[in-house]
Amino acid sequence: MNWNHPHTLARRERTATVIIIGVFVFLAGAFFRLQVLGSDRYAVQSRQNRLRPVVLPAPRGLIVDRNGIVIAENVPSYTISILAPDPKAFRSTLDSMATWANLEPAQLIDIVQRYERSPDNPVMVMRDAPFEVVAALEERRPSLKGMIMQTEPKRHYPYGELVSHLLGYVGEISEEEMESGGIVGARLGALVGRGGLEAEYDERLRGFDGTRFVVVDALGRRIGGGGALEARQGDTLHTALDIELQKYVADQFPADRRGAVVAMDPRTGEILAMYSAPSFDPNAFIGGIDEDLWDEWLSSEDTPLLNRAIQGIYPPASPWKLVVALMALERGVVELDTKMPVQCTGGYQYFSRYFRCWRASGHGHLTLAEAIEHSCDVYFYQLGLKLGLDSTLLQGAEWGLREKTGVDLPGEVSPAFPASTAYFDELYGPRGWTNAVTLNLAIGQGENSQTLISMVRFYALFARGDGGVPVPRLVADTDVPRPVAILASAENVLALRDVLEMVVQSGTAVRSRVANLRIAGKTGTAQNSHGPNHGWFLGFAPVDDPQIVVGAIVEFGEHGSAVAPFVNRIIARHLLGPDFQSDRSIRWVLPADSAPQSVPIGSDSSFVGNVDNAADRTR
Repeated sequence: MNWNHPHTLARRERTATVIIIGVFVFLAGAFFRLQVLGSDRYAVQSRQNRLRPVVLPAPRGLIVDRNGIVIAENVPSYTISILAPDPKAFRSTLDSMATWANLEPAQLIDIVQRYERSPDNPVMVMRDAPFEVVAALEERRPSLKGMIMQTEPKRHYPYGELVSHLLGYVGEISEEEMESGGIVGARLGALVGRGGLEAEYDERLRGFDGTRFVVVDALGRRIGGGGALEARQGDTLHTALDIELQKYVADQFPADRRGAVVAMDPRTGEILAMYSAPSFDPNAFIGGIDEDLWDEWLSSEDTPLLNRAIQGIYPPASPWKLVVALMALERGVVELDTKMPVQCTGGYQYFSRYFRCWRASGHGHLTLAEAIEHSCDVYFYQLGLKLGLDSTLLQGAEWGLREKTGVDLPGEVSPAFPASTAYFDELYGPRGWTNAVTLNLAIGQGENSQTLISMVRFYALFARGDGGVPVPRLVADTDVPRPVAILASAENVLALRDVLEMVVQSGTAVRSRVANLRIAGKTGTAQNSHGPNHGWFLGFAPVDDPQIVVGAIVEFGEHGSAVAPFVNRIIARHLLGPDFQSDRSIRWVLPADSAPQSVPIGSDSSFVGNVDNAADRTR
């Protein structure tokens, strides 16, 4: 083939022309696609390449009491971060800041690890920085390349220890929690609720973070600001709590004693006050709790972090007698005027064992109503036998006395109540127990431990009078359904309500009467194998239209009759207003040798299985 032939040269020229035109068309098309069709996308990408987002944490929602008084709020604080173009620049700025910010070696290691996980984003160095640190760093800003200082909302609890178990506190989310996905919608470094309402309603309180954009150059160096998307505060949480009543409860609770108080509206289940002693300051957790203080709280025998209202379990003592009485009335075993075959002479002989009554001289021949009024153990020993162990356990389970109440707080524990006689077979062996356990259960001792919130819920049954019990609630949202479980007939409940009034008028709680106020209730003294007995009282008022039910447990309180006076003052304070004054001076008196001792609350050792030496000694 002659490559120099004119026809060949022309063909080669035409082919080259077509190729050149084709390449030109291709390049023109690509240019058109980049510059015209893809302009928006690449413009956004360009802006993203020079903008670095800085998170603007959303203020958590306020928490208010039933009257709108703020009990959890936000106050300004300073957060210090570093946005660096490379590891060398980051380390240089961090080392310069370390001295002035008083950063410990462990803190420096944590900060570096945060940077390594996300080097292109601002890395938090210090949250809730003290003002003197902020001032020192601000003076040296020109030499601290990449330092970002911004104000952030800081959680604050104006009532501190008074509401710590109710509110909980906030803390930074951990990597483990992020990886597990247990906290939906939270980012790494965010503050989330820890305990109490802060945890229960965390999603509602958390709000939605905003973003502030920082402009950087091609080398990643900050050169200015680029606008912001504002954060949105979380929802305000409206609670049923009456903070003034809460203050009064804390003031009335015996000083240096452990225990709890719950005040509830029996009509709705709304919790008006919940106090657990001892308490702790939730503000100590803001910005990170001091390790020594944390260790002190964890190792303390007083267990201040324990919410005794929903997490402490105790033998229910004589308040349980109303449970047994209602069971017997509902099953037709007795009536209010029924007397037992054996009268009370100070104790009850059951085969080879003698079970004592709290009154050594005895109560005589009583009816059921009189036995409740004077808290006669001998009557209830016999009533427990008449009712039968199987019936007691079955009815207790049906009434939810071994289940959580469903209060809207995390960490509630279940009462410890046997589901069947199989429990005793496992505990003592198939032939290792007798009907003595029935006598024990009948007076609120033995293999039965209840939470305070569980007992308050049950006594709301008598306060309501319709045979129903509500689900306890702290948040008073009107759109939350308030289910009521019907447990018993209104006739039997109302009959026992009248008897409970006699307990206060002329029975074991007579010294706690409040002038011109009809209060009903039941005292109790729980035998405690670890030290002095625990004191109970549950009461409600006014009897003809109950609006509040209050329960209290005082560890090592010796007698329920010593607990009743301050509980009834709480009831009177709520119903009669802040000007209420007790018509008598009632002091908290305990024997000198009844100092508090450590009790393993919640363990099986809280059960008392032997009543040979002592039973429920209710005054």
